[in-house]
Amino acid sequence: MKLISICPSNTEIIEFLGLTHQLIGVDDFSDWPADVDHLPKLGPDLNIDMDKVEALQPDLVIASLSVPGMEKNVEELKKRRIPFIVTNPQSLTEIGESIEEMGKACGVPEQAKRAADQYRAQLAQFRSVASLINERPSLYWEWWPKPVFTPGKINWLTEISELAGARNVFADEATANFQTDWEEVKKRNPDFILLSWVGVRTEKIDPAIVHKRPGWSELPAVQQQRVVVMEEDFFCRPSPRLVVGLHKLANMTHPEAFQSIELAPIFQKSSEAR
Repeated sequence: MKLISICPSNTEIIEFLGLTHQLIGVDDFSDWPADVDHLPKLGPDLNIDMDKVEALQPDLVIASLSVPGMEKNVEELKKRRIPFIVTNPQSLTEIGESIEEMGKACGVPEQAKRAADQYRAQLAQFRSVASLINERPSLYWEWWPKPVFTPGKINWLTEISELAGARNVFADEATANFQTDWEEVKKRNPDFILLSWVGVRTEKIDPAIVHKRPGWSELPAVQQQRVVVMEEDFFCRPSPRLVVGLHKLANMTHPEAFQSIELAPIFQKSSEAR
């Protein structure tokens, strides 16, 4: 099958299925694995050039609704009668389901089940260790600085926080993405401030920026240098590479508790950052 992915997380799942060699085009932001670098780029994921997609004559387009605004891509695929499926995982469980769903659509259900089982088994290891941890540091995840967006309760980063023996300081907000402000973050006084801006490379984020925010220099997390830039591709994309991010976070929050967990080879390979 000739495949096209128009979302980075789906491109990553395709690699976990062993199907990267069948890709004939990807969105501009798909940057892992390195094998996709030479493929035709079809525009940013919110503004895919459907003329280019149609010209490539794919057997299947893997679309997504993981970011608001992607709906127009799906509507255009329908309009042009281009074969497609849509993914929209919002939780770690749903990511596992997406692996299997994509595998079936691409004709490799057995490969997909093996990949999904490896993913679930790795998560189970972290869950087992985390269940024994009582002291859980609070984490503030910053997805965007202005306006301020942070993950709420219905979000994989809240789950990842728990699996790392910590807690999302905004887990009480019953939404996937919560808009807040710097004053509210200050009131909640998180133990760690984690900056992971969607679509922004790690080297473009200066953690010292928090000192410019009113009153933040008084926060213990800032004073004790617990402001950390976290890789966007390991934390902001609903793909199995979140396991790599979880491993990094767990070894930051409770290094002794999680030192016995090793990433399976499939995840070690995926730990290559951009």
